[in-house]
Amino acid sequence: MAETLLIAEIEEAGYEASKPKIEHISLTVRSGVLTGLIGPNGAGKSTTLKAILGLLPDAKANIHFTGDSDRYAYVPEHPVFYDTLTLWEHLSLAAAVYGMDGQEFEREGGRLLERFRMSGVRDHLPGGFSKGMRQKMMLMIGFLLKPDVYIVDEPFIGLDPRATKEFLGLLEEELDRGAGVLMCTHVLDTAERICDDFVMMSDGQLAAGGTLDEIRLAAGLPGASLFDCFDVLT
Repeated sequence: MAETLLIAEIEEAGYEASKPKIEHISLTVRSGVLTGLIGPNGAGKSTTLKAILGLLPDAKANIHFTGDSDRYAYVPEHPVFYDTLTLWEHLSLAAAVYGMDGQEFEREGGRLLERFRMSGVRDHLPGGFSKGMRQKMMLMIGFLLKPDVYIVDEPFIGLDPRATKEFLGLLEEELDRGAGVLMCTHVLDTAERICDDFVMMSDGQLAAGGTLDEIRLAAGLPGASLFDCFDVLT
């Protein structure tokens, strides 16, 4: 049975006191399991991730990382970077924060540059990158640590097919290693193909949860696609 790595119980959370955007959200992240956080725009998916990360000014939540450590990597939807640091310097800064030794960083950083075909811009400033290149930089920073838990917000936006393939390949390697992944996405055909289970949100609350078969049962649509279940449940 997969080990539970993260338990999130969110009574309510939002950006202003007494004005919750989400309520009664419960989810877990387990070892070797890719959980898709899905729902229409405005359903509260990104707010849920921010509540888990402790980034909201008003939240009543119990967030518990289990196991030997609370190491996690967060890959935001919108790339965040420093204008004066090169790609390699961003990776180096992340490695210093993570406490990686120099040899490990050189090896893992170089490997990620090659996987995402970014070696040629190693010493370039990300201000001149395309959105897809900036997104690849965010993914590289996340994969650098090899954490217990990945929390990823809309990773496919801006990625070309080759980068998407590399991302999914690395994700599969990390799941095989025993990491757990919580991934917010609206790309339902990809989610249906790669996710092990789902947390479906609508209007700031849980609409359904579980495996695809359990989602189908909740929607009353045996054998249906995730898209069709999504349409009924949200």
